[in-house]
Amino acid sequence: MRAWLIALLALPFSLLAEERVVSIGGDVTEIIYALDAQQNLVARDTTSLQPAVATRLPNVGYMRQLNAEGILAMKPTLVIASELSKPSLALQQIEQAGVKVVTVTGKPELGAIHSKVVTIAAALHREEQGKVLEAKLERQLAGIAEKPLPVKVLYILNHGGMKAMGAGSDTAADGAIRSAGLQNALGNIPHYQPLTQEGIVASAPQLIVIGAEGLHALGDEENLWKLPGLALTPAGKQRRVLVVNEMALLGFGLQTPGAIAKLRKAAEALAQ
Repeated sequence: MRAWLIALLALPFSLLAEERVVSIGGDVTEIIYALDAQQNLVARDTTSLQPAVATRLPNVGYMRQLNAEGILAMKPTLVIASELSKPSLALQQIEQAGVKVVTVTGKPELGAIHSKVVTIAAALHREEQGKVLEAKLERQLAGIAEKPLPVKVLYILNHGGMKAMGAGSDTAADGAIRSAGLQNALGNIPHYQPLTQEGIVASAPQLIVIGAEGLHALGDEENLWKLPGLALTPAGKQRRVLVVNEMALLGFGLQTPGAIAKLRKAAEALAQ
């Protein structure tokens, strides 16, 4: 009996009591799958689209418009949420209901991906798998050139039902552009701002970057160059545009190193 009890106590907690996890944030969900801990997932938010199999899970809504009742209905024992979902009254109510909530950094910088892996691996008792994932991540990051390249990039955010906006400082797009060693054409203004002909022409971007869904919402590439001032910029005159997976580039998750490397490569082609 004593040997049996010792063996039982040695088992990971997750095997003694099954964890029921709700993930909030596409980067969070992606890392949970990479840690091979998806068997504990019972629901995810609308930004959790990768891997594609994650979309089969129940959807608890957009990370900035969460509903406590909807999440609690999944009977979670743990909610792992991106910092970008806060402040959130729903998450506060979930904690008050006795459910553990772990917050994952939302900083738009490559170093934050390591922190995300460590936090999520610890929360799921997957530290060893986390170390393997970190090593893989380190190899990917090593392939990204860090030397500054004087190419000005304009990221255009365009979602259905809203006007197209340019990414200024303190945005995920700004973080991605800087991580690629490039210059944000709108780095002198804060946040996302509506496009104006005067401002865009003055910013003189050499490369336009837009998400695939954003371009689709515009209709086609010809409509892109009809946005205020764009056709009059160096990028517009040469029709220089890079279409990206927006979540991969701006989510600062496991796909981000590859997306930033792609951005860097496109900029290097212009600098030659």
